Amino acid sequence: MTEPEIIKRDTGELIRKLHEQPHILWAEHLQTPAHVHYKAIRMSDPPLQRPASRDEFRSLLDAFKVPDDAIVIRDAFGSGVKKAANGDQLIMIWQAHTEYYSYQIWHIPSPQAKKVTFGPLTFPDYHFPVTPHGVEVCRLDIVLMAEPLPSSEALRALLPGPVMYGSGILDEETSLVTSFTPDDHGGERYWVSVGSGRSSKSYLKDIVDAIVRIETYYHLLLMQKPLFSAAVDQAYKFEQVHLKQREIISGHIGHADAVTLQRWLNGLTQDLLKTTRLAGKLHFELSASVPYDKIVHRTLASLNERTLPLYRPMSDYVLSGITGVAEGYQQLLKRIDTLRSGFEGVISILRARVDLMLQSQNLTLLASVDKTTKSQAILQYTVEGLSVIVIAYYLSGLMAYIFKGLHAMGWLPNADIASALFVPLSLGLALGVTILGRKLLHKKFSGDLTPGSSEKPQA
Repeated sequence: MTEPEIIKRDTGELIRKLHEQPHILWAEHLQTPAHVHYKAIRMSDPPLQRPASRDEFRSLLDAFKVPDDAIVIRDAFGSGVKKAANGDQLIMIWQAHTEYYSYQIWHIPSPQAKKVTFGPLTFPDYHFPVTPHGVEVCRLDIVLMAEPLPSSEALRALLPGPVMYGSGILDEETSLVTSFTPDDHGGERYWVSVGSGRSSKSYLKDIVDAIVRIETYYHLLLMQKPLFSAAVDQAYKFEQVHLKQREIISGHIGHADAVTLQRWLNGLTQDLLKTTRLAGKLHFELSASVPYDKIVHRTLASLNERTLPLYRPMSDYVLSGITGVAEGYQQLLKRIDTLRSGFEGVISILRARVDLMLQSQNLTLLASVDKTTKSQAILQYTVEGLSVIVIAYYLSGLMAYIFKGLHAMGWLPNADIASALFVPLSLGLALGVTILGRKLLHKKFSGDLTPGSSEKPQA
């Protein structure tokens, strides 16, 4: 198979996945009344735990003995529908997201029962048999009814907490009430009345999706507040340390020696490493706060919220909890980046100072070497001059013996005159030998430094 065919097949598979809507299969089973349990779990290691959560969902389906023809499992989505002998239906939905995964468990009672209430699901023999991987983000207990909203007194008995929040959403018939307070089972309760004319399958799914989206991202934003508070304190300590270090360095850098500069560099480098580690952790944990904040705001806007008498608007509670949170997270990230840049700037200045000191030491060393070289050259010339005299002296002495021998044999009239006349000649010979030796040594050393210069290129 050629490469273009493989690329074309992969592109077609990607487009098919993008347009796939597996939720339509389970959404066909939805109706009112319905009881929904929702749980979101934040993953500490998404690449590892996301496939594990899919296997966890498979084990959940196996525990309820869901038939294969009622199961749909994809990379990040899965659903299964179980029908009990009494006609009740249990719809189990798993979804994996970037940072968390979630379960929606729908209990649709049979037409004969037609009654649901808050608390544990009343599906026959129901229990949640798996232990999720990660930290629980939120847990919701949602009741969807076609009847009009009960009185505030009746809802007060059902919803824990001091204040109830209620709003009309989407159309004139649909409304919800909650207290945003966990019950004894850890779930926040929502009573949703959709009206008899708007209990369509997709409509019910849209309502629950909007509620769980708001709650999940609201809690994901606020879950980072302890980390944020600790990081603010740590950043403040780093800033104070950096301010003191900068004042000390600014006042003493002009006359600091190499040991002091090295001590400053070591301390600043350690602080920079700590700041970089803190910045990396904060970027990992807080960088998604802005899109999460936008998701909450846009979902609230899509509900077309209307006020209900006797209730505070739902958006009042949600927005009061997250207003300024994402901006605060981003300001902290900028603050940490500024602190890190400050450390890097001071370290760069110190390194430049160290480089200047090294250059100054190198220049001093070069000047000393140059002075020593000149002294050695003068000494060498002096030694060479003395060697010429010594060589001439020994030549003159040797020739004096020869001249005396010739005089004794009668071949030379005066040996002293001959010896005296030979002295200038011996000086010339000694000087010539010295110059010739120097040229030979220079030629030899020059040839050793460039051994390839005498080689001829081969064809």
